[in-house]
Amino acid sequence: MSGRVRLVLVRHGESVWNVEERYQGQADSGLTAAGLEQAEVAAAELLARFGTPDLVVSSDLPRARDTASAYLRHLDLDAELDARLREADIGTWVGRTFTEIAEEYPDDLAAVGRGVDVRRGGGETFAEMRQRVWAALVDAGNMAAGGATVVVFTHGGPIRVAAAAALRLPSPGHLNFAPPVNASLTVIGYAGRQQNNSVVEYNSPTVRAADAARTD
Repeated sequence: MSGRVRLVLVRHGESVWNVEERYQGQADSGLTAAGLEQAEVAAAELLARFGTPDLVVSSDLPRARDTASAYLRHLDLDAELDARLREADIGTWVGRTFTEIAEEYPDDLAAVGRGVDVRRGGGETFAEMRQRVWAALVDAGNMAAGGATVVVFTHGGPIRVAAAAALRLPSPGHLNFAPPVNASLTVIGYAGRQQNNSVVEYNSPTVRAADAARTD
């Protein structure tokens, strides 16, 4: 690879469960009307800032694919779908409200806050999510020539762990990063799996009403 690849990570638009303050994980509740509008605004900003990308990759979950669709309508490109870019697997917590989980699992949430990598709801650890997400981004980066732009539609959790992985912060280094807002942009300068990658931009909102709801 000659030169860095620009990885532009886009969080999906507002979903129904974002509004209802429910954990989503790898389930899906669909974009709200506001989420669909956010996807259109994000598409316009992507086009204005980065022009036509060399590659578009998306999580295969509907809320990410539907956000990508608003962008792809302006391009002669299809998105490569990659299940490794999904949100965290949170097991039995899926669909439960933040309040319910806080009442039933206070010890688990306290442990997460201390940096303990617990299996929330019996799902995967943050380290496991980080490994699969970074592997997907490495593959995307290696598919593109140096100087290329790759736009990646994904979720809040994957964006946080990707930023930590790019800077080679020990897990759970993602806790240093705020949850990305809906339809925000994060830019990683990718030089190679074990190279000096960089976080050029983090959590830049594309819409004023973007919500900093919990990432998963």
